[in-house]
Amino acid sequence: MSCISLPTAKSVIEAATAKAQEIGQPMNIAVVDDGGHLVAFVRMDGAIKASIDISIRKARTSILMNAPTGALMPLVQPGAELYGLEQTSGGMVIFGGGIPLTVDGVVVGAIGVSAGSVEQDCTVAQAGVDAL
Repeated sequence: MSCISLPTAKSVIEAATAKAQEIGQPMNIAVVDDGGHLVAFVRMDGAIKASIDISIRKARTSILMNAPTGALMPLVQPGAELYGLEQTSGGMVIFGGGIPLTVDGVVVGAIGVSAGSVEQDCTVAQAGVDAL
């Protein structure tokens, strides 16, 4: 598999949604393919609307940078090597909640989660990753 399928994306979202319900935080959860294109999305009841776009951008940023979005934070601080990165590619998100999805060592897509604290977003995203 070189690109995430819809059934796989749905299973990732289901696992992430279950974790969000477990921790009691409604979330926006997006899964993109290996080109950063949206494959599946869910907005849980009560998840803040501003985070719809943020969740999709976290997933896109993760696939474009081939890294978890949380790993970018130290690199984008003033004076750091990638300062200003968030202004590129239509607006990247450089805080936690986006994680690449890998199958057999190949990145097939990414998940982006937003609407809770960064820690909650990362926890829910990781649950989606673990479903693979």
